[in-house]
Amino acid sequence: MSSTIGNSIKVTLFGESHGEAVGVVIDSLPAGEPIDLGELEAFLARRAPGGRYASQRKERDIPHILSGLVDGITCGSPLCAVFENGDTQSEEYLKNRFLPRPGHGDYPNFIRHEGYSDVRGGGHSSARLTAPLALAGGIAKQLLERRGIQVQARLLSVGGVKDIPLDPVRPDCQALQAASEREIPALTQEAAGRMAALIEEVRGEGDSIGGVVECCVPGLPAGLGAPIFDGVENEISRMVFGIPAVRGIQFGAGFDAAGMRGSQHNDPFCIDETGEVRTETNRHGGVLGGMTSGMPLLFQAAFKPTPSIAMEQKTVDLLTRTETTIQIKGRHDPCVALRAVPCVEAAAALAILSLIG
Repeated sequence: MSSTIGNSIKVTLFGESHGEAVGVVIDSLPAGEPIDLGELEAFLARRAPGGRYASQRKERDIPHILSGLVDGITCGSPLCAVFENGDTQSEEYLKNRFLPRPGHGDYPNFIRHEGYSDVRGGGHSSARLTAPLALAGGIAKQLLERRGIQVQARLLSVGGVKDIPLDPVRPDCQALQAASEREIPALTQEAAGRMAALIEEVRGEGDSIGGVVECCVPGLPAGLGAPIFDGVENEISRMVFGIPAVRGIQFGAGFDAAGMRGSQHNDPFCIDETGEVRTETNRHGGVLGGMTSGMPLLFQAAFKPTPSIAMEQKTVDLLTRTETTIQIKGRHDPCVALRAVPCVEAAAALAILSLIG
């Protein structure tokens, strides 16, 4: 099982959703970096369950940092942190352990681990593991901000409800910061209200809904990354796909580029008011030839609807090899994309920090 990622900085996640704890080990953080724990806890709170539109599982999500910090400053040794699990309700998972839930990884896990995988709350495959991922990314964000690089994200859409577009050339960082402080992290209150109404509607029907998270990283110098296999898109995509429920990612114009002509998609180069080389537009999303161009890095991550829904669904009994049905009970997010916004920021920050070394 591959739970370790990164080159110059390595991140390892461990634990299971209903085990004693989940946690992270971060190798090769530079020494001498102050970590604002209050700021880190505020960042983690954006991912935590318990809000009006999220799972009602009650987790404080306060990390216990075991190593790697001395008086709040990185000391050069691996940083290890754990989150104790609480408010677990495992009975329903154990009762249905041989009934794979549609849309989940239960069946391939059952086959891969010969029936020994932890089924409680999804085990090691659970979105609970995004808590330690967010901790690692929250630390990475602080290090990047110290270097003049901001990593910000917002909820772009829920189902068919879409927020206003972000200026790809001069993104409004203040508006993104304001969005991050809202319960529904959209740029406009109007879009947030319509998203909230749709989330409430599908939850009332025992269903769920998908969404798209958009991430913006201004301040990157040109030339980070490499062609072919070590490109910026490669590194970010690999990290983002570590977030459960991600089904796709696109940079800049993304799939819309396939319907354009070269004359429509190409971004003309220019010299800006400070004498720097820029592009007039940013359909390339800040990445050319696998390397940063100096323009804001922009990408979108698509999240599938939460597969745990209250509706009755068809499945099979892996013991009797017969078809049956399952009705999932529990406290599940009606829209996983909502709490995934800081997770996307965390994944992007870790990938970029690893790129700049």
